[in-house]
Amino acid sequence: MTRTWLFPTRSFLWLLTALFFGLALIGLTVPLVVGVLWSLVNPRAGWFPPSLVPPSLSLDNWRAMFSVPEMGDAVVASLTIAPIVTVLCGALALPTGYALGRREVPFRRAIEFLVLAPIIMPGIVLATGLGSMFIRIGLEHTLAGVILVQTVVVLPFMIRIMTATFEAVPQDLIDAARNLGAGPLSLTWRVLIPLVSPGLFAGGVFTFIGSMEEFVLTFIVGSPDIRTLPVLLFAYLGGRSQIFTYAAVVTIVLLAPTILLLFLAERAL
Repeated sequence: MTRTWLFPTRSFLWLLTALFFGLALIGLTVPLVVGVLWSLVNPRAGWFPPSLVPPSLSLDNWRAMFSVPEMGDAVVASLTIAPIVTVLCGALALPTGYALGRREVPFRRAIEFLVLAPIIMPGIVLATGLGSMFIRIGLEHTLAGVILVQTVVVLPFMIRIMTATFEAVPQDLIDAARNLGAGPLSLTWRVLIPLVSPGLFAGGVFTFIGSMEEFVLTFIVGSPDIRTLPVLLFAYLGGRSQIFTYAAVVTIVLLAPTILLLFLAERAL
């Protein structure tokens, strides 16, 4: 009697894994390639189906976008806000993550729930509530208002990462440092900070990307005076006249710092 195996063979699992990663690679690569092609479409020739590639390429769209003040202002605003938000989140998440990860804090579960509330809450509800509050206290249309509202949104992710990082620090290393005479300050800067620096760096990358791509709250609190790259992208895609070529240029510029940062993170970690 022939035995029937209910479990897949190793070769089938390898084939399934290769198929999954192949589809994931296609899903990540094709939109990027299409975006680059749209940014290089010759405005005088256009790009219409069924053509798979533009009939003519040029840098006219890039020249046109960087010749308008809105593009430069959006780049400066995004590259100013994102690093500040990242530093603020790091400064706030370090002590909070230490307290939640290494200390016996009363009502810890309740505090963790409150910290994660901005993630759990639907985005439109959070945007409406925070937006109206920031408008009432006079922070609308200001750089400080956009920085603060983005910090509120991305800080929970940073705190969650730092809490898990501090929880993973071996207690034996801390006890050994104390037995060797390390004081609180020396223990923090020479033991804890180096041990949690990979988590801090990873959380910083995640925070930077989240700040760069934040649109709804930035639009509600900052528009029309503060226009980041996502807000400018919506201006070219959200109206009646959708200008795909200009939107593609903004998309590539928006993705460039993120891709560079992910590459540096891969090298560093």
